[in-house]
Amino acid sequence: MNDLISIITPTYNSGKFIVETIDSVIKQTYQNWEMIIVDDCSNDNTKELVGKYTEQDNRIKYHLLEKNSGAAIARNKAMELASGTYIAFLDSDDLWNEDKLERQLSFMKDNNYYFTCTAYEQVDEEGKPLNKTINTKIKTNYNGVLLNCPVGNSTVMYNVKKLGKFMVPNIRKRNDDALWLQILKKEKYIYGMHDVLMKYRLRRNSISSNKVELIKYHWYLYRKIEH
Repeated sequence: MNDLISIITPTYNSGKFIVETIDSVIKQTYQNWEMIIVDDCSNDNTKELVGKYTEQDNRIKYHLLEKNSGAAIARNKAMELASGTYIAFLDSDDLWNEDKLERQLSFMKDNNYYFTCTAYEQVDEEGKPLNKTINTKIKTNYNGVLLNCPVGNSTVMYNVKKLGKFMVPNIRKRNDDALWLQILKKEKYIYGMHDVLMKYRLRRNSISSNKVELIKYHWYLYRKIEH
């Protein structure tokens, strides 16, 4: 079990959080990974912070987009650069448990699954637990994700050698859900682990905290992308 896992991390002005995120990758019990960080033209200290890591660890790779283009474009670029057998997704403010990759890869290999996610817990902006766990389902198909997506972006891993690479639709929010729907047109189910292996940071004033904005993007995903 020594397949390379490519970790996809788009980032924009996450200097306050990205060091913790990278550290959670470095601490993984499974060590055969590459972390591809694509910066969507941050105007904070993200580049300097990531640069300290790229100098010390050649598994950590940094790419700066030519212009601010949105999370979907940054994610697509990272996926384009990925060379692993597996692709895992990690947002630049979330945190993985130390055994996340090892346990999820074992789960996939033991069951011959190509597309999986895990349960996760919510933390506040400072990383303190909010005592709320988001569980996943044993398996979910296209319609299940379309109606009530049980998938946490930073918990997903899939076998890129079996399923191929996908282009994330260029919408500012819900582009991760749109990606899962694309994959589920090729792979019948996404399989869920009930183990809590990720910490999702709830940030104040984020796009996802604005309910009206979310409804707008959800409508666009349903109507314009999935028709």
